[in-house]
Parts: sequence; C-alpha cells; structure tokens
Amino acid sequence: MMEPVEPRRVNSPFTFRLSPKFNHVSLVKRTLTGWWGMRQDYFKNSLFCGVNEKPAVFGTFIKTALLGVSFLLSGAAAQAQTLASLPPSSVPITSVGSARPLQGWSDFCAKYRSECAVNASEPDTIEMTPQIWKTIVSVNQRVNSTIKAVTDADHWGVVDVWGFPDDGKGDCEDFQLLKRKLLAEAGLPRRAMRMTVVIDELGEGHAVLMVRTSRGDFVLDNKKNAILPWHQTGYVYIKRESQDVVGWVSLGGIMSSPTTTANR
Repeated sequence: MMEPVEPRRVNSPFTFRLSPKFNHVSLVKRTLTGWWGMRQDYFKNSLFCGVNEKPAVFGTFIKTALLGVSFLLSGAAAQAQTLASLPPSSVPITSVGSARPLQGWSDFCAKYRSECAVNASEPDTIEMTPQIWKTIVSVNQRVNSTIKAVTDADHWGVVDVWGFPDDGKGDCEDFQLLKRKLLAEAGLPRRAMRMTVVIDELGEGHAVLMVRTSRGDFVLDNKKNAILPWHQTGYVYIKRESQDVVGWVSLGGIMSSPTTTANR
C-alpha cells in the first residue's frame, strides 16, 4: 500500500497532494494571509532560491528594493505636486526704449515718492515658488473682491487720478497700486512689480500690474481674477514703469499711446 505523502509547497498559492487512494495528484488551494505572509513563508522554506543560507540575504535585498521604489515614487509625486502648483513658464515681454509717463502717475509719485522709487539692489524678477504664487493669487483675488470699481469721473469728478482706494472705491490703476503695496509688504520686491498701460478689449487705456518672475511676466487685472501670462490677456501693451530709473519704458504696442487710464 502506498504511503501517504505529505503535501509539498511550491512557489504557488496552491498545494499539490498525492492521493494514496486514487493514485493521482489533487490540487488543493491554500488559504492566503496576504502577500507579505506568503512571502515570509516562501523565504522560510527556501523556495525562492533553493538553498537555506540565501533567503535572509534575498529578503533583505527585496526589502531594500521596495524601500527604494517607495522613495522614488514619493519624490516623483512631490515634484509633480510642486510643478502643478506653479503657472506655466513663458517668454517675458521686452521693452524698446523710453516712454512718456502719464500725468496721473507723475502726480501720484509726487505724493507717494517711495511707491515710485527704484531700488537697484532689489532683484528685477521674482523667483517663483508655490508659496509666492499662492500669495500673488490671494492678494489679487482679495483686492478684486473688496474694492468697488468706479471711474475717476464718477468718483472724483476728474478724468484721471492715481491713488490708493482707501474709501473702498477706485478704478483700474487704484486696484493695481494697492495690490503692489500689499505684495511689497508681504516681502516681494517692488522693482519686479511694474505698473503697465495697455489698450483693452474696448480700445481704451487700461492699467494692470505686471509681475516679472522666473517663469515669465504675469498680469494682475481688476477685470478678471485669473492671473495670465502677458501674451494671453488679449491686450495691446503700450508701456510700463522702468526697472532701472524713475520713469517708463515703451513696450512697442502702438505709436500713439493713451494719456489716461480712465476706465474701470
């Protein structure tokens, strides 16, 4: 009579059993306690390498490999999250010589000299990080949502006055001046944030704040909360404040530039 043969484990989630009664091999599925428990069982019985002295070394190798993969995946995920938190890079706008300042800006600078001064020791671009981008977006949205847009004609009875909207009302340049003031107070270099005159979708003079960064030039606008690269706004760029002297530089948009930024 054939002696019963003990079940033999192989590298499989099943057990092969030789049946003495029917003289054939029956396949019996083992209960698994999870991949890790099965792996330990295989190592214990030397089923990966066939030699009792190797499983511990092999097990250490597998653990090290898994740990390395884990670090690689976590690092890649962190890098992807950082990139997703930043705006896309773009080519900055170029200036093409000096330009004449607006009278409203000149009057503002006579009253608030520090707001127009150029500190050459400051960087002319902002090194963009997710936290800085978050700050810029937050300030832009906060000012846009708290200040009521009114023209200078309705507000002050004159065509164009540059100033801070201390009473909660202002037109385009007042929004942008306040944004720059708040961003400078948050630690961003004023030299990298330049008041800019454009022709808007209505064909009128309009003021925006151009923030010059390591990822390109971005436009803060009171007409929209989205902060866009300069070339995606649809505006014609006329001139902006210089980064080197107290004055303005031309951006080459049109030959005849507006003398006011009188719309909201």
